[in-house]
Amino acid sequence: MTTSTHTEEYQALRAILRKARHNAGVTQQQLAERLGKPQSYVAKVEGGERRIDVIEFIAFVRAIGGDPAAVFTSVSKAVE
Repeated sequence: MTTSTHTEEYQALRAILRKARHNAGVTQQQLAERLGKPQSYVAKVEGGERRIDVIEFIAFVRAIGGDPAAVFTSVSKAVE
């Protein structure tokens, strides 16, 4: 399995995270502040320059008020 952030699967993950953030009405800056990270962290995750692990994924989704399990299900269905 390739670990690139540019695979179809990882592109789907990034798109779903970005859409969830937009739907929550949260800016990259607001999300970064909630995570205690610089805005560039969020930009790099969403832009494919940085991978996130499962713990970071959970924190990302919770910080926008989402349900990590529901978002994970969306990602899982998108990459079938």
